[in-house]
Amino acid sequence: MVESLDMRSWDRGENVRVFLGMPAVIASEVMKRLMSSVERVARSSATVLVTGESGSGKELIARAVHQYSMRSHKPWVDLSCAALPEHLLESELFGYDKGAFSGADAHKPGLFELADKGTIFLDEIGELDPKMQVKLLRVLDGVPYYRLGGTKKVAVDVRVVAATNQDLEAGVAEGRFRNDLYHRLSQITLKVPPLRKRFEDIGPLARHFLALHDPGLQFSEAALEVLAAHSWPGNIRELRNVVTKAAVLAQGSVIVAEDLSLSAAASEQAAHKGNGLRSNGTGASISLDGMERRMILEALEATGGHQQKAAARLGISRRTLSRKLKLYESEGAAAAV
Repeated sequence: MVESLDMRSWDRGENVRVFLGMPAVIASEVMKRLMSSVERVARSSATVLVTGESGSGKELIARAVHQYSMRSHKPWVDLSCAALPEHLLESELFGYDKGAFSGADAHKPGLFELADKGTIFLDEIGELDPKMQVKLLRVLDGVPYYRLGGTKKVAVDVRVVAATNQDLEAGVAEGRFRNDLYHRLSQITLKVPPLRKRFEDIGPLARHFLALHDPGLQFSEAALEVLAAHSWPGNIRELRNVVTKAAVLAQGSVIVAEDLSLSAAASEQAAHKGNGLRSNGTGASISLDGMERRMILEALEATGGHQQKAAARLGISRRTLSRKLKLYESEGAAAAV
């Protein structure tokens, strides 16, 4: 197991760590407290559910859980449950034997086998098909399973860390997610705060991304204020994209506010970053929710109403975008009554 890093190590100014090749840049107290919880959780064998908005850093937390654990010298295997259709997901997770289906010319171990004695990270667990939810629950309960087309059961010792940007409790209430699987996955829940609630991390993260692109560049104070004032609906993924674009287009060694591809409202009201409000350019103020709504509608307009492209532009999932749009429709209907 890696050497323990408690809260004091972060307080000494050592705000950069690397977890399984992924750097963590942390300056905010809320994230320091979360990392302290991660260390304690990692020492147990409990299943962990990491929740948070898209792009907020859930995979980083999952990697930290593995690296701080007693399994750190054993395999780390990760998979996005939304990346594959159901029939391929089953073969990826549980493997198959030769002749199991057309094209199965040889035995293939599944990811659970490959992760034996280590950790498997299941990202976007909320997208899991109901049939796969049943099979996953049995594995989590320690029940040996068959590979596709297999005749011998496979038993594995794997710690499962899952992540989602969805409200799984709501999914349970709506019948989309199994109640027993939810409780099995959420023995320990770690919630990653969105970037707008940890603005102390914005500057250090921006400087880190800028150094990765070009160590010779730096931000002006005004540019850092604009970054801190933005609401970041796409979280860290959006911040990295903004910094990369600014670095590519910058004409000098200093990135100024005008180099940042952010809304004019954020640029004009950097001074308001602490009160949770933004200007609409006319002297009135709007909430962060209102600003998020405007950005979503602007993204839809820019993509001709294509929800998948708009979601990618915003750095959120299509399911999240669809849920937001349904909320806006219901609010509009209520206002019309």
